[in-house]
Amino acid sequence: MSQIVTIQIPYFKIHDSEFIRQQIENEIHQSEFKYSIIKQSIDARGKQVKFTLKILVQNIDEITEKKIFVPQYKTINTHSPVVHIIGAGPAGLFAALQCLHYGIKPVIIERGKNVKDRRRDLANITKKGIVNSNSNYCFGEGGAGTYSDGKLYTRSDKRGDVDYILNYLVHFGASPNILIDTHPHIGTNKLPHIIENIRQSIINNGGEIYFQHLLTDIKINSNKNKITSIIVKDLNANTEKEFKCDHLILATGHSARDIYTLLHQKNILIQFKPFALGVRVEHPQEEIDFIQYHCASYEDWENKRMYLPPARYTLVHTENQFSAYSFCMCPGGIIAPCATDVNEVVTNGWSPSKRNNPFANSGIVVAINEKIIPDALHHPLAGMFFQQSVEQKCFELGGTNLFAPAQKLVDLIKNKESAELPDCSYRPGVKSVNLRACLPAYIFNALQKAFIQFDKKMKGFITESSVVVAPESRTSSPVRIPRDRRTFQHLQIENLYPCAEGAGYAGGIVSAAIDGVNVVKAIKEIGV
Repeated sequence: MSQIVTIQIPYFKIHDSEFIRQQIENEIHQSEFKYSIIKQSIDARGKQVKFTLKILVQNIDEITEKKIFVPQYKTINTHSPVVHIIGAGPAGLFAALQCLHYGIKPVIIERGKNVKDRRRDLANITKKGIVNSNSNYCFGEGGAGTYSDGKLYTRSDKRGDVDYILNYLVHFGASPNILIDTHPHIGTNKLPHIIENIRQSIINNGGEIYFQHLLTDIKINSNKNKITSIIVKDLNANTEKEFKCDHLILATGHSARDIYTLLHQKNILIQFKPFALGVRVEHPQEEIDFIQYHCASYEDWENKRMYLPPARYTLVHTENQFSAYSFCMCPGGIIAPCATDVNEVVTNGWSPSKRNNPFANSGIVVAINEKIIPDALHHPLAGMFFQQSVEQKCFELGGTNLFAPAQKLVDLIKNKESAELPDCSYRPGVKSVNLRACLPAYIFNALQKAFIQFDKKMKGFITESSVVVAPESRTSSPVRIPRDRRTFQHLQIENLYPCAEGAGYAGGIVSAAIDGVNVVKAIKEIGV
């Protein structure tokens, strides 16, 4: 006997193995068996909060060999084919791992620093408001995900094997719990070590990684359909080097505006892509717990948090032509400064592995399309310019040292500047501003209406202690670099492979990693 059963148990029984065993017995009508939990999730829709467990049940004498995932790499030598990868985010790193699997030598070009050296630049952003345009929360080893939470939840099953990516992460140091949690999460405090292990594996098995090296030009042959070489600038030595290039994977992330500009200048086809823009809203975590876990009292909350993780939420409101929704919700997290250039303010959210910070924050964003930006019909960079204009306006109104404009949620609803602001996790700091002054009217009005509806869905969402910080503007790329669905090649340049978030084909760590793997599979199929 080997079967999968699904049971629901009260939240306070999650650690009671005898109770779980009894529920399984009731389900299968058999008393002799062994079991293992393969997926677990929380169901808080009713008044009684429950865990839903997906369980593998087997006979006592059934032999189960737990397979341990071990990457398989082929030997790299001087005769091995070479693939150049721009960007050491999840797409670039997993593309490199897949290259090694096939015996292809990956050469990664990364404008930012390694995870250890990158920390100084993040400290300068937070404490001094100083932005290094090549090393920040978005640029550097591991990409934006390294210091932006490490959420692994994805709906990318149709794009590729999610478990393949998760098993790699476990192999490199992530908790095995990510293999069973419905909303797996590593945490910003643990991701850097995992990223370092991935880097070391790539180098030990024949790959190369160039940190603080910036792609500045792409050389294309006279027929304009194939890359011959790339020009890369060493940011430390301030010198340029030319790399002969047979296959180029662009895995630069959604904030590499210089790459979009370079492609446009070289008449390489790029397109406007719809995206979303809005704000970060922050509550004390206990307020979200009270709402989501139906807490009757403070004592009830104290009891529930012994068994339940900090609560999350997912919200959406569609009205007429606009859609507003929660994005990258971070229980027990902080709001981080994610600007990639001077004179701009950008926010994002992240959580440590324990999600034990006192605040919960989430992006609340409004969908942006060609109807909102008419120029998008004529200029592929119109969305990027729109992003920049909002970020620069927020910088102007926030003041010095990357202070972000902020407003009490109750005051945003009333369209008035807040006399004072509640404590907020965003460091460098916040400044009271009526956000109508820094957000386009369409977005501000849509957010007002959405927040009112959110409070009806989650009674108590609008409180005196909730604060709204602007802007949340880097939800996804405002540009798509078009590619063939089968070969993954650019529609014009046959050995250029647009990849993951920066090209408009992914949205998060796992989906980006899957796209990196898929691109290398396509290169292998075409022939290297």
